[in-house]
Formats: sequence, C-alpha cells, structure tokens
Amino acid sequence: MKTIFKEILRAAMATLVLAAVLCGIYPFVIYGVGQLLFPNQANGSLIEGSDRRIVGSGWLGQNFTSAKYFHPRPSSAGSGYDASNSIGTNLGPTSQKLMDAVKAAVTQYRAENNLPAAVLVPADAVTSSGSGLDPHISVQNAQLQAARVAKERGLSIDAVSAAIVKSTEGPSLGIFGEAGVNVLKLNLALDNLGKK
Repeated sequence: MKTIFKEILRAAMATLVLAAVLCGIYPFVIYGVGQLLFPNQANGSLIEGSDRRIVGSGWLGQNFTSAKYFHPRPSSAGSGYDASNSIGTNLGPTSQKLMDAVKAAVTQYRAENNLPAAVLVPADAVTSSGSGLDPHISVQNAQLQAARVAKERGLSIDAVSAAIVKSTEGPSLGIFGEAGVNVLKLNLALDNLGKK
C-alpha cells in the first residue's frame, strides 16, 4: 500500500513540476526572447498608417475593392479575409465549381483592368491561397493592375511601377517561393504618395 501512495505522490509532483515548467516558465521565456529579438514579428507585424493608427498586419490580407487600390488575391476565409475563419476552397483541380469560379474571376479581372483576351491572367489573381489570408500578390499581378490604379489616382505609370518595386518582397530566406508584393503596404505607399 505504501508503494501505491509513493507512486501517486511521484506522479502528482511530476505533474506539478511539468505544469510549472511548461505552462509558466517556458511560455514566459519564449515571450521574452520574442520581445527581445523579434519585437515586430512577436507583436503581429502591425502596420501603421500615416496618422500612426494601426491599419493591419503585414501577414494578413485585406479586401480592397476600390479601383484606385491594388486588389488582393481572392479569399475563401469567411466573408473574405476573416482571420478567425482561415480556410481555402478545398476544391480539387477537376471540380466544375472551381473551374466555373476561375472562369468568372478571369472575366472580371480582365474587365476591371481593361485587358485583352490574349493577356494571360496570373493564377494568384483568380484563385485563393490555402489560408485565404495571403497578403501578397505576384509581381505580374501587380503590374497588370498598375495601369488601372495609375489612371484612377491620376499618377504616372512610372510612379506606380516604382511603388510596386519598393513594395516587392523577395523569397522567404532568399530561396523559398517567389517574390511577392504586399498589397496593404503598396496601397499605403500610394496613399502617402498622393499626399505629397
């Protein structure tokens, strides 16, 4: 009987020690390291507008619909870009529903950007990302939207193209993926350009 009580006591002590370490000390250390070494990322990579108010995160897409803004890739997350409901379409490549949605999106994209039928539309302009929250579009997608944005804002195409270049981020760690344009940062840069 004494052996059973000893084992129960050992198990209880191990549970308390592990709870203190894993639920208290470890999270506190990780939080401290994050705040010390990576404060921007640890706090959500928040982006401020010109009035110093937080307007979004560099890692979450937002829905821009006005013609004077660059448009992000489509989103299937909730009602669109809903971070609490992150999800892709989960439709396979042979899904008729997906094919119909892509065809409609291609038609809409060409109409919005005044593109002839011969111009190929980038995949990221008509398909959602796996999370539905991707803040980036391809450089090609941005370039195809540049003429519309320049016209709506009364800017030269060169000024808009320069903003695209400044908002282009390279592949992750320099090797993973392709370069992308952060839509929120680009649209904020253009808003600030218009105020000068």
